[in-house]
Amino acid sequence: MDNKTISEIESLGDEHQGSKLNIPLRVDAFEMDDDLKIELIAKHFKEIMHIMGLDLTDESLSGTPYRVAKMYIKEQFKGLSPENKPAPTLFENNFKYQEMLVEKDISFFSTCEHHFVPIYGKAHLAYISSGKVIGLSKLNRIVDYYSKRPQVQERLTVEIAKELKAVLQTDDVAVVLDAKHLCVASRGIKDTSSATVTASYSGKFNDPATRAELFKYIGMEPDK
Repeated sequence: MDNKTISEIESLGDEHQGSKLNIPLRVDAFEMDDDLKIELIAKHFKEIMHIMGLDLTDESLSGTPYRVAKMYIKEQFKGLSPENKPAPTLFENNFKYQEMLVEKDISFFSTCEHHFVPIYGKAHLAYISSGKVIGLSKLNRIVDYYSKRPQVQERLTVEIAKELKAVLQTDDVAVVLDAKHLCVASRGIKDTSSATVTASYSGKFNDPATRAELFKYIGMEPDK
């Protein structure tokens, strides 16, 4: 192994701690265009399938390397590319709406960076306008963009919160993610009932009453 020995990796077990706040990308991450990335990934994935003993002349498997490569670049990990970052659509808060706005139950699908298996769940976003409001679909698109990366849930939560604060120019932002990890459900301990909840609160959402109001809207128990 390049960075760790097999024994070092095995000793970590299923500890899922992200080491960096930002996605650990190389400086040359975007020098290669998407078509070449797909071509090279398909080549390597074909070799992986060959090593596992699969017959790539079979009609059902022959196109799999290309399909996987295209899925990685164009869908599952499209959030790695800054070119795919959604442009925010902001509007004046003409109604002078000063209460929290909550967009709840946003479905998201991500990928565990430790085992490359799915993370999926619901995102709940809330903010209090500082003079601008954002198009509702852009909240979904922001969640989708940052989800479409190899992730740990804690980092995903922070990334979404940072983006919302930057776009809306306010610290009054809350993000709650409630997700299932297939690295827990389909392998290892194989616990299909547990879920992981992460949250980021800032500005007025640090006030217990404001946070309790948010919890009421999204159907969660308030902090004790």
